Amino acid sequence: MKHLILAFFMIASVALSAQEIGIRFGQVSGSNNVAVDGIIPTGSGRIHANVSFGDGVGLDALWDLLYKPLGEDNLNWYVGVGPSAYFGDKFLLGASGEIGLEYTFDAPISIGVDYRPTFWIVEDTDFEWGGFGLNIRYRFN
Repeated sequence: MKHLILAFFMIASVALSAQEIGIRFGQVSGSNNVAVDGIIPTGSGRIHANVSFGDGVGLDALWDLLYKPLGEDNLNWYVGVGPSAYFGDKFLLGASGEIGLEYTFDAPISIGVDYRPTFWIVEDTDFEWGGFGLNIRYRFN
C-alpha cells in the first residue's frame, strides 16, 4: 500500500510541473518495464523523470545537461546523469547515465530512444548495462 501512495505522489509531482508527459517502454529502475515519463525544463538543460511500475516502484530523475539539435530542427540528442531508486522486495539506490535521440513532430508529440546504464550502490552494489527505452510523450507547449 505504501508503494501505491508513493507512486501516486511521484506521478502527481511529475505531471504538475512537466512540460512533456508520456510513457517509457523498456528497462527502467529495478525489474520494471513501463514508466510514466516526464520532462521538466530547467534554466540549463532539463530533468527527465520516470516513475516505473512492475514488481516494485522505480524512480529516476536525470538531469540532461546537454540537449542539442542534430542536423535538422526537430531531431535532438541529449546526455544526462542522475539518481535512481527502486522500492520492491529490496531497496536499491544508485546513479544512472543517459544518452538518447528525440524527434519532435509538428504536432505536440515527441518520440525518443535512449540508453540508460545504472550503477546501483545501496543494498546491492551492481552495474546494469541494459536500459534501452522508447519514450512517447505529449508536449504541452
